[in-house]
Amino acid sequence: MKFYIIENDYDTIRAIENIIEDNKLGELIGYSIDADDALNEILLKRPDIVLMDLLMPDKNGIQIIKKIKSSNSSIKIIIISQETSKEIVSRAYNAGIDFFISKPINTVEISKVVKNISENIKMEKILNKIKRIFDKLELSSQRYEKRDREVNIRIILSQLGILGEKGSEDIINICNYIIKNKLKPSEIRIRDICNSLSNSPRAMEQRVRRAINKALINIVNLGLEDNMNDTFIKYSNTLFDFEDVKAEMDLARGKNTMGGKIKVLKFIEGLLLYSEF
Repeated sequence: MKFYIIENDYDTIRAIENIIEDNKLGELIGYSIDADDALNEILLKRPDIVLMDLLMPDKNGIQIIKKIKSSNSSIKIIIISQETSKEIVSRAYNAGIDFFISKPINTVEISKVVKNISENIKMEKILNKIKRIFDKLELSSQRYEKRDREVNIRIILSQLGILGEKGSEDIINICNYIIKNKLKPSEIRIRDICNSLSNSPRAMEQRVRRAINKALINIVNLGLEDNMNDTFIKYSNTLFDFEDVKAEMDLARGKNTMGGKIKVLKFIEGLLLYSEF
């Protein structure tokens, strides 16, 4: 993996560099304390992962994230910052970051997060390579693809602890419908799909929402027990929104009276993405 650091403190840069080298995570190909210089270098050097602080003196951190993503959406971004504002952290996730780590520097946490994101990058590269091969050879294997992806979806639902829920089969049927009909994200309408699959679409949708709510509660419990849990890191920001996970955590801790909201479409889209690996 190739890394680039955007940070205005040289001691922090050296600390992160040592973590990368000592844990054999990859190669540091550059760093900068100036946001504009960093953006130019990132465009040229094309790192796999950017580690950056949100609190840069010369530029808004959210703007930096958006510019990186607009120049190369495949670049993964890990924030390592003292920023504590929930609103700003939420905006950072919405802008496209992959994980937020609070300062002070924690070697174990950074190493584990980087390893998880690196694995996702490797899986994406393998998937893209396979897709290119299939496109070139013009092979059609829809029946086997559906079967394989359904197995992957069942594995994920099992990891989330909801495979035995009534709504889990409904979720699988919705995913299979989307795969079979090759629907694009903009074409997915959960209510319309439920109308096509069930004589009681409202009941089906309610079962799905209950199952996803149970998955949210389970993923939050994993995070409360161990915020470095692999399942929590992998799915907490891909199947759910950061704000909803945080709200559900605050509810479990007694800091809030309302939990997170359920976003069925985001959950389904996340399942479909992971089912391709």
